Amino acid sequence: MAGSLKSLPLPEHPLLSAWASALNENGYWASLLDAEWQHVFTTHELLLSYRDMGSPTTPPIGAHLFSAEYRQFMAVPGAFESWEVRRAWFLNVGRFVLAGTPGGRDELRRVVDPELTDLVDLLEPQDFPAIWTNRRDFTTAGAEATSAAMWIRIDGPDGQRIGVCQLPKPAAGMSHLARAAATADLTHLERMRVIEAPDRHPAAILMADLDASSPLARHLSTAQYFAFGRRLLRTADRCVIDAGGIVGRHAGDGVVAFFLADTIGSESAAASGCITAARNLRDLLPDISARSELSDAEISMRFGLHWGATLYMGRILTAGRSEVTALGDEANEAARIEACATGGKALASKALIERLNRTDADALGLDTRHTKYTPLADLSTATDKARRDAPSIAVCEI
Repeated sequence: MAGSLKSLPLPEHPLLSAWASALNENGYWASLLDAEWQHVFTTHELLLSYRDMGSPTTPPIGAHLFSAEYRQFMAVPGAFESWEVRRAWFLNVGRFVLAGTPGGRDELRRVVDPELTDLVDLLEPQDFPAIWTNRRDFTTAGAEATSAAMWIRIDGPDGQRIGVCQLPKPAAGMSHLARAAATADLTHLERMRVIEAPDRHPAAILMADLDASSPLARHLSTAQYFAFGRRLLRTADRCVIDAGGIVGRHAGDGVVAFFLADTIGSESAAASGCITAARNLRDLLPDISARSELSDAEISMRFGLHWGATLYMGRILTAGRSEVTALGDEANEAARIEACATGGKALASKALIERLNRTDADALGLDTRHTKYTPLADLSTATDKARRDAPSIAVCEI
């Protein structure tokens, strides 16, 4: 989680310290360089982004912008910047660095990455302007990407440069970023940091889907069915997030969510959150029906809840989407449970229910000591796949 990453100490110079504090407190991506082009600060938000991309989370304070040490820190795993692009960037920025380097070319040649030393003699020194911008191209996750940055000169009271502020940003325009951020739940985004790196996580699994969605789609106009589906998924996601979960994939009218013991505090809390989300969504179906000009009888959802002790979870990012997914037998079993819950039922596995401690079970109105379970294969609503793949999974209605 974000709290596990310590912020860097503020720079010693009072003006750079003031810049660092203001940028950090307002959540900017930013780095600060001193008068000798040495790294002195990176904001907490930018550190978190480096960490999420797999980079070391402690940048080398005091390292020169073009040193091998700083380049190693910036070498994000899975991202690739070609040798030609890196050298072209040095020629572009190096002219400013040379102009502000005491000792000139000899000193710059001494501190830069050895692979760049042959370019030092090609530089023509130039004073750094008040504001300068640049863009860099690289490859990440097999796709071409671009980053942009604004560099702001920081002068002292005597007009002498005491540092430079780098303000990087994604290549996407602010209108795109604002639109994405406007609908995002910040608590949920923070929760998702736990699964940035794929790994095993114990979690409660919630799967839900509409009963008889095809007849409903045929009955409604396409526009009306789309509006209904959007209301349903937005409501489902809100129920999941409010109960402490992580939203998984949406497939048609289907909902998948995960409640991690890592983020919610305990296995019991994860199981409780999963049950709470399912119940809340079911309770809100009449409101969705009314807003969609449908009768309550026209909407029925089936719910399958299960415990995944060995789920392998991660986030899949592509050029077109971001999706949380989980692999493992328990994910497949959850799908089988959900498919058997026809008629608006909510079926929870014994493995999930028995994760609840006494306090959480009482809060949910469940008597886990006397709960009776039925194997999926014995249900009248059991599907062929459930009888084939998960016949002995014991479930109860909640």
